[in-house]
Amino acid sequence: MGSLPKRTSYFPTSHHLNILQQVIDGSNIENHLVRSYKKSFNGFAAVLNNQQRERIVGIKGVVSVFPSQKFHLQTTRSWDFLGFSQSIKRDQTVESDLVVGVIDSGIWPESESFNDKDLGPIPKKWRGVCAGGGNFSCNKKIIGARFYGDGDQDARDTGGHGTHTASTAGGREVKDASFYGLAEGTARGGVPSSRTSVYKVCGGDGRCSSEDILAAFDDAIADGVDIITISIGAQQVFEFFQDPLAIGSFHAMEKGILTVQAAGNFGPAPYSVSSVAPWLFSVAATTIDRQFIDKLILGNGKTFIGKSINTVSSNGTKFPIAVCNAQASPSEHASSKMCDCIDEKLVKGKLVLCGAPGGEGLAYQNGAIGSIINVPNLEDQVSFVTNLPTLNLDTKDYVLVKSYANSTKYPIAEILKSEIFHDNNAPRVAIFSSRGPNPLVLEIMKPDISAPGVEILAAYSPIGSPSGDISDKRHVKYNIESGTSMACPHVAGIATYVKSFHPDWSPAAIKSAIMTTAKPVNGTYNDMVGEFAYGSGNVNPQQVADPGLVYDITKEDYVQMLCNYGYDANKIKQISGQNSSCRGASNRSFVKDINYPALVIPVGPHEQLNVKIHRTVTNVGSPTSSYKATVIPIQNIKIIVEPEILSFKSLNEKQSFVVTVVGRAESNQTVLSTSLVWSDGTHNVKSPIIVQIKA
Repeated sequence: MGSLPKRTSYFPTSHHLNILQQVIDGSNIENHLVRSYKKSFNGFAAVLNNQQRERIVGIKGVVSVFPSQKFHLQTTRSWDFLGFSQSIKRDQTVESDLVVGVIDSGIWPESESFNDKDLGPIPKKWRGVCAGGGNFSCNKKIIGARFYGDGDQDARDTGGHGTHTASTAGGREVKDASFYGLAEGTARGGVPSSRTSVYKVCGGDGRCSSEDILAAFDDAIADGVDIITISIGAQQVFEFFQDPLAIGSFHAMEKGILTVQAAGNFGPAPYSVSSVAPWLFSVAATTIDRQFIDKLILGNGKTFIGKSINTVSSNGTKFPIAVCNAQASPSEHASSKMCDCIDEKLVKGKLVLCGAPGGEGLAYQNGAIGSIINVPNLEDQVSFVTNLPTLNLDTKDYVLVKSYANSTKYPIAEILKSEIFHDNNAPRVAIFSSRGPNPLVLEIMKPDISAPGVEILAAYSPIGSPSGDISDKRHVKYNIESGTSMACPHVAGIATYVKSFHPDWSPAAIKSAIMTTAKPVNGTYNDMVGEFAYGSGNVNPQQVADPGLVYDITKEDYVQMLCNYGYDANKIKQISGQNSSCRGASNRSFVKDINYPALVIPVGPHEQLNVKIHRTVTNVGSPTSSYKATVIPIQNIKIIVEPEILSFKSLNEKQSFVVTVVGRAESNQTVLSTSLVWSDGTHNVKSPIIVQIKA
């Protein structure tokens, strides 16, 4: 993606067609041009064969050519759990001038969460349009709408995902919201007075293309959004110069816009995080102190507790149980490998016992009215909305229920409607949340932060299936969903909140404020992963507006990091769109010196450590202040901070320091971590220090 020429006589689309004309024979050049990017950066998407692609690479002025990729879509209680109450200090006048750009699957504009009651005029700075198509209408809350996919007719959300994320970030307060009486309360976003602009890039199937994502960034930047939230990601990691999210968000960063992205739902495997660019704010998902549980009552009176979000009341009726046995050999029915539920005579009108998730779908197709599923390590699992009465049981309980069913002539059971359970162990990292280390740049910690992403109630599209099952014909205004997709807009809302107090702060400063004030996260699914599961910790909105110190990063700093990483001028231009020069010879060992609020030191097994890391902090707290460094010791590792005290005489004054790490990790260790805390007695500015032992 190149930068736009400053001359007024330049016409991007004509230039793009001219480039295509040099590689495509024939007169139908316009049919090959899919989209021109001409507002915030310079580029285009086109249909090319391999030969044409090779020819276009050689044309002077072409920065990069990469194939389109497919990306995928990744609250009554959550804000209160974070301590972000409705009465928290805020400036609604400033908030109402801020615009959250939501790049997602569209929005349901009629939702009560997007009403514009008591909102003032649309901000004068706004340059966007309401191009929602069809019968889509904007108001003083939703002030911008665009859609991109070829099959889309409007910006309306048909699946519910975009509506859910948009309302979590900035939805208005709506009393008595619930999902069939579950999780009842006031639904609200992080910044209810802010404005929303929606960019629909994902269809009803949840797929989103590179060219549409880039178009949305191009428009959002030009429209004048203040924060971008994008709960979209890929199942693989791309080099920065081939990643449309990394490219689009770089241009947003350059214009002062922070992009918040979901870390991904491919955990708990290590290296599974797909949001890896240092200028992106990557969000992991954690639990809140509210869980949904379900009870199973057998015919013999025994009760078992499992997990699901089931809205169907049994009214005391018990149904026969059918045992579906696991299949050892392949079958034409893929799911029947997990559960032999294809015999209608066996399952019709019964609750089926399934030894593994997946087979219950076949049972339902053959007339089953519910299912009881064996799910190992149930404590770490999430409750999902079900269409029919469904219950996930831990293996030990499942074995007991199966024993009852096999030993009883007429086994029966009843699945009750779900209820709320208070979880004192929250927040914990969700099992599905993608983990680090950063698969592209080990020295950059990912994910950056964690936020509520489990069983979150928010607005929904009434034509979307609440359970994701096409046979589920229920229509709801609010739904309960889980994913890093739900965590991402929580952080976007908090970032917007910070910007309402500090409109002149850079994206990196806002990111630093949120990371360095984060709260601890409790035991995770894999405690050995630590910060690579939850980042700096769980967001703490009570402290973010007054962090004391921030770690700031400029565009030039990011460019220098890319230089040190090993990118040449051509690759960097593919990201930034501009010719950039590196300061001195590139050196991979200097990648760690980018002014990130977290310090990661990759080291080989048995390798002796003697590393110096440089950082600079900016005073945004008290004009005259003194901060003392504290580091919790790690076994066999010595950490020295010089100077140990930073004294400031004015606001926005910068002070630098060096962290020296010396020692050797034990052979059986994979991750060692501690924290550096700068404290002036009021502010505690906390940064993780992670020693990552490379395999």
